[in-house]
Amino acid sequence: MRTYNNAAQLQAALGKFRLEGLSIAFVPTMGNLHEGHLDLVRKAHTLCDIVVVSIFVNPLQFGANEDLDAYPRTMAADKEKLFSEGVDALYAPGAEDIYPEGMAAQTAVQVPDLGDTLCGSSRPGHFDGVTTVVNKLFNIVQPDVAAFGEKDFQQLSIVRKMVRDLCMPVKVIGVRTRRDEDGLAMSSRNGYLNAEEREIAPLLHETLNNCREAIACGFDNFLQLESHARMKLLQAGFEPDYFAIRDARTLRAVTENSEEIAILAAARLGNTRLIDNVRLSLNPVSDWGMLADG
Repeated sequence: MRTYNNAAQLQAALGKFRLEGLSIAFVPTMGNLHEGHLDLVRKAHTLCDIVVVSIFVNPLQFGANEDLDAYPRTMAADKEKLFSEGVDALYAPGAEDIYPEGMAAQTAVQVPDLGDTLCGSSRPGHFDGVTTVVNKLFNIVQPDVAAFGEKDFQQLSIVRKMVRDLCMPVKVIGVRTRRDEDGLAMSSRNGYLNAEEREIAPLLHETLNNCREAIACGFDNFLQLESHARMKLLQAGFEPDYFAIRDARTLRAVTENSEEIAILAAARLGNTRLIDNVRLSLNPVSDWGMLADG
């Protein structure tokens, strides 16, 4: 595995692979890698000849009073994991390589509508930072395929829309959420949880599952389900940001034309903000749906 801190050097190396007719898969990350990230790498290996991973803690997607400075940085351990997974190239730029004229002067990429709801409402500007950096990384790496985790379902939806709207020649693949044995979705931020909070945290996924099962059994008062779920989380010690039942394609209200439902939640537990989702495929032939994990 070769590590590149400079975009031009990475592009020169990838250009040689392309001349050999090799396909390139890309996995963008912010580091502090866990098994969920490595699942993305493993999926990438099944899709293309060459796998490129980036590690960049993107300051543009962190708002005021968020955890940019505290975000875990574990480059040495991350490199060992990526080497063990057979990654071909690691791109680990500094902010000066991604934003050479500074963030204030950076041209921004904005995905309207999808980026304004859910996490976009509580973290203004967050998804503009995500789409701007992903756009830049796609232009630098020029991958055939890019892999993203389904835990960040809104982010995945936004990146897919950006790719469609801008006619980018990249196939975006979603990879199933990796969970601990108790159901908690793996996340770099789980390390912020203390022992007591870690015991409580799996209730977020349990509550999502209970809501999904109620809908699959025919309960269709979504407002009541959302309210009940938020109350359950509050009683357990969470501070819910949102608990929402949405059309999985539009992230807006479910309609009679919806083919899949996404149930999404974000909640703070102590100082840690957790997000998760599950989905339910609607079967037009019957009143039952097919459960699909997020």
